Amino acid sequence: MESIPRWEVLSLCGIGTWVILSSMFNVTQKIRSLTQPWVSSYVVSTTPITLKIQKYHNKYLDAFFSALSCVVSVPFYTAFLPLLFWSGHCKLARQMTLLMALCDYIGNCIKDVVCAPRPSAPPVRRITATEDEKENALEYGLPSSHTLNTVCLSGFLLQYILSYIQNDDAITGLVGLVIVCLFVFFIALGRIYLGMHSLIDIIAGLAFGLAILASWLSVHKYIDYFIVSGQNGPGNALEVPEAERFASFWAVLCFLLLFAYPTPQLPTPSFEFHTAFNGVALGIVIGVHQTYHQFHHESVPRVFTPQLTLPAFLGRLIVGYPTILLVRFCSKALAKWMLPMLANALGIPVRSSSYVPSLSVSASAKKSDQIKQAGYIQKLFFFSQQDSFEVDTGIRLFQYASLAWSVVDLVPSLFFHLGL
Repeated sequence: MESIPRWEVLSLCGIGTWVILSSMFNVTQKIRSLTQPWVSSYVVSTTPITLKIQKYHNKYLDAFFSALSCVVSVPFYTAFLPLLFWSGHCKLARQMTLLMALCDYIGNCIKDVVCAPRPSAPPVRRITATEDEKENALEYGLPSSHTLNTVCLSGFLLQYILSYIQNDDAITGLVGLVIVCLFVFFIALGRIYLGMHSLIDIIAGLAFGLAILASWLSVHKYIDYFIVSGQNGPGNALEVPEAERFASFWAVLCFLLLFAYPTPQLPTPSFEFHTAFNGVALGIVIGVHQTYHQFHHESVPRVFTPQLTLPAFLGRLIVGYPTILLVRFCSKALAKWMLPMLANALGIPVRSSSYVPSLSVSASAKKSDQIKQAGYIQKLFFFSQQDSFEVDTGIRLFQYASLAWSVVDLVPSLFFHLGL
């Protein structure tokens, strides 16, 4: 029987070692002390640029840029990615899901390491037309997540489309590149116009986005091969129980990424967003690995073909979306009941900020013990002085992992039995 591949062990040990060392040597605080004053000064100095752009405000531009920001928001991708899976473009869907999770993790880590402020409002006029935007405004500023995500996802989508249509025409590629650049430009301009970001946030979003995209384009084929086969390469089959090893590796990886997340100066929604996408990546990867040969191989029917007509695809949407919403509701209820009970059985005191009212704490206790990100998780294992631990993170992770699993496993099984 062949042992677990060495690179898996080394990667997990490397992340675990980083968690320990960064906690011992206060790496986050040292990086923040070097970067925060510099970035903050640029945010203040570029405020006149934001005000000049906002001088041209009117209700039509308000509506246009607010709507455009929704197109690259988390709720949009939550609806868009299942649609890709069910339309037959499974490879694109799983790779965009992992890329989105990577962008979300790196972008939010940088935000909570630097802890740079958003443009001061007033004098800047901040427009938050949706609840999602109001929640985004509670995060730190640098880098602009909308800009970073748009660069990565639109760039990768362009690469996929050009590869899919197998068109080597330079003009087609140039037209696609121009469209992507214009889209990124309007997204970036909109973030400044809405008062959500300063110019330095946009520049950082572009820089980190291009770096992540270039790195992803060089490794995405290897990552995808590992996900669908559980192997390191052709001819390197593993004799260990493949599904169990694979699921264990990804579960431990996602768990360690929660530990490795930096602690910000003040609590923000960034860690919650990361936890959600971390769970989504876990559910997608495990679900695809288990059902690849049934529902996610390259020969599955694709929309607008005789094998998957438009009426059948609409039927998939009618069945699929209510199903995953039901799974999300049920998994959340199950986790709210199961995790506190498990913690109680293990003698671990837990609290809840929002999900379990019976475990809520007083306002004074919240103020003194509210930063629930990886900093407290690290202290759980090293010199902990916490009286109780936040259970909402586990509930959120389980909820979104279950939702993602239903997208790639449960719902396609329903399509099969319903003839869709």
